[in-house]
Amino acid sequence: MENLSKFYIDGVWSQPNSGATMPVLNPATERQVGVVALGNAADVDAAVAAASRAFTSYSQTTKAERLVFLGRLLKVTEARFEDLAQAMSMEMGAPISMARDAHADAAVGHLQGFIEALGQLQERGSLTSGDIQLREPIGVCGLITPWNWPMNQIALKVIPALATGCTCVLKPSEHTPISAMIYAEIIHEAGFPAGVFNLVQGDGHTVGAAMSRHCDIQMMSFTGSTRAGTAVTRDAADTVKRVTLELGGKSPNLVFADCDLQDRVTASVGECMYNTGQSCDAPTRLLVERSCYDVAVEIAKRAADATLVGDPTQEGDHIGPLFDRIQFDRVQAMIAVGIDEGATVLAGGLGKPEGITDGWFVKPTVFTDVSNSMRIAREEIFGPVLVIIPFDTEEEAIEIANDTPYGLAAYLQTGDPVRAERVAACLRAGAVHINGGGFNYGSPFGGYKQSGNGREGGMMGLEDYLETKTLHGLG
Repeated sequence: MENLSKFYIDGVWSQPNSGATMPVLNPATERQVGVVALGNAADVDAAVAAASRAFTSYSQTTKAERLVFLGRLLKVTEARFEDLAQAMSMEMGAPISMARDAHADAAVGHLQGFIEALGQLQERGSLTSGDIQLREPIGVCGLITPWNWPMNQIALKVIPALATGCTCVLKPSEHTPISAMIYAEIIHEAGFPAGVFNLVQGDGHTVGAAMSRHCDIQMMSFTGSTRAGTAVTRDAADTVKRVTLELGGKSPNLVFADCDLQDRVTASVGECMYNTGQSCDAPTRLLVERSCYDVAVEIAKRAADATLVGDPTQEGDHIGPLFDRIQFDRVQAMIAVGIDEGATVLAGGLGKPEGITDGWFVKPTVFTDVSNSMRIAREEIFGPVLVIIPFDTEEEAIEIANDTPYGLAAYLQTGDPVRAERVAACLRAGAVHINGGGFNYGSPFGGYKQSGNGREGGMMGLEDYLETKTLHGLG
């Protein structure tokens, strides 16, 4: 933990220029587990300078050489797997079974997906015009990641930068700095050249803004709220750098009467509550065909009431706390908004689960009697809160589903494969999960509308870090 008070710059752990710090709290116990240094613009300048120097040589490495580096990274990541899982369970409250199966697994799974994609990437090709097309690394990349899926988002940004020959500066969420520190240690042990990867801890207003505005950063990749994403875009505008964004969501989940209601509604509630509802693509709007609405509501209530809430250190299939008091207060406020709007609390509601006093635990909550115009149906709550909305026709379901400023994901439950294809084609979202189909490593992830731009993962995830150069006269 001693490196938590330092930054990883130019291949070494160094003392920050800034003297600012912040306590790191365990959200399940509210106890302090560490102190993280918070950087400033001078720290960003030092990291960017190191990345710029390293880019000169690292950008000239061959694909084969970078694949060797990534192979070493895979071995070290697998060796530190449990350290990553324990860190995320402690710093953000992920139940340890889930921390292993999903959070830490992302560091391995995404890496394997990018290794496969890099092997297939064509960096040089001939055009029908006779010219030659090259794909080259874009330059120094600024990477900003959130607290809700710490390692998933770090892997989706750092690995493609390293794979394509870019160099980078990572600013993880200041609320989940321990897993990022461990990942920096993993990269160091894997033997990447000094300056290729740099870590500066800090907040968005200071470190994030300094990165976005920096004239020597050629690309910013940001994951977080839509509000913060627009701030990154504005800060980056003066230097006309590339900006990719993965932002918020209010994902619809369309349930038709021809599906296996017991199985699909139960699973849909579980999907909403997963990660304590702190997922940008969580299916938080359950749109149910009116002919099966009453039955679906009964199933949803049983599923929500059966959702266990408990200690993240314990093995098992339960959800943990929200990541801190700020989020707890926000979720409680939005539950109160739903009640004030006239929605019916089917399960859960205000306050902590019975018998729990410490930690930022909330009740798995389901609302009925909801219209899509209500705030609880339109705003991202980022907690285990589900709203259920009826529809009469397929066309109405699609209209409600698309009536949102977001477009990260959509979910669809139907026993008719023809309908599944037809409805999916009409949904304005970057991913459509049909009858429980999950995301696979190597597939592109990203959204429409205010859910962002660009795609992360696999081949498309590499392409965001590449520039295209055309050679004329050699064909």
